[in-house]
Amino acid sequence: MKDRFLRACWREPLDRPPVWFMRQAGRWSPSYRAIRAKHGILDIVKSPELAMVVTLQPVHELGVDAAILFADLSTPIEAMGFSVRIGAGEGPVIATPIRTPEDVHRLRPLDPEVQLPFVLETIRRARDKIDVPLIGFAGAPFTLASYLIEGGSTKDFTETKGLMVRHPEAWRQLLDHLADSMATYLRAQVDAGAQALQLFDSWAGALSPHDYAARAMPHTRRLLEALRETGVPIIHFGTCTAGFLEAFTSAGGDVVGIDWRIPIDAAWKRIGEDRGIQGNLDPAALLGPPQDWRAQAEDILRRVDGRPGHIFNLGHGVLPATPPEHLRGLVQFVHGYREE
Repeated sequence: MKDRFLRACWREPLDRPPVWFMRQAGRWSPSYRAIRAKHGILDIVKSPELAMVVTLQPVHELGVDAAILFADLSTPIEAMGFSVRIGAGEGPVIATPIRTPEDVHRLRPLDPEVQLPFVLETIRRARDKIDVPLIGFAGAPFTLASYLIEGGSTKDFTETKGLMVRHPEAWRQLLDHLADSMATYLRAQVDAGAQALQLFDSWAGALSPHDYAARAMPHTRRLLEALRETGVPIIHFGTCTAGFLEAFTSAGGDVVGIDWRIPIDAAWKRIGEDRGIQGNLDPAALLGPPQDWRAQAEDILRRVDGRPGHIFNLGHGVLPATPPEHLRGLVQFVHGYREE
């Protein structure tokens, strides 16, 4: 087992950082597009053999230092009783979203072994086929709540914030339910063989610093504290969190994942020496010429200055239009980088 990624999570000294990418199994890849031409995303997720193949493709095609389970943030939402559809080019759409305090009671308890056995089987199969660590994942309570309440993509989170401020008790019940359910889900992933976890709070940056600290962070902390007993490293990732990075860090996690909107050295100073950091190249940089994204990647690595605990990644997921040779070139660049 190549353990560079895990050693970085624990902030052990390394000669170079590991590199992997969020959405590294995605539409940038001709191999993935060939599978998607025949199968929908949820069909792939529910087929352990197909999901295993997609999980492993980036390891073989890019040479990344970790694999991440192929699933969707909405997968446990469906298991908790809400119909989910993912159309071409769009995110999850929920037919009957939560809009009232009474709707919160529609959420069912989550039993991953019974309701999501295909996810756990994908993990077991993938572990048998690779020599790099496998990352499991789930959505953080606020991000999952926003999916459940908005029912689809949104720019202003009006429905989510409306329920949050008008019905604080229902909001608390909803996020506690999601925190406890995701803790159960992630523990099951570890039991199946996941060697690290990433918690995606992709939409945390929609909140003000006050609302994040008062109405989202306590529930994320509840979830992450429940996972301490697993003994695996946890990456806590969010976007647009520079306005409340200290509060985001205090929610928990061994590694904090950041986006490209803040210099990585400035972010790490605020995060503190007791956490690792993941990031933080702008995904759009890879749409440009190699000399540009190499220069930006080198700037990130120079700012880190060899400090133990850095995992090189993008600041969000790989964009579908990314040329495959640019991703491969970035992996090779990070692998070959040495401080002068």
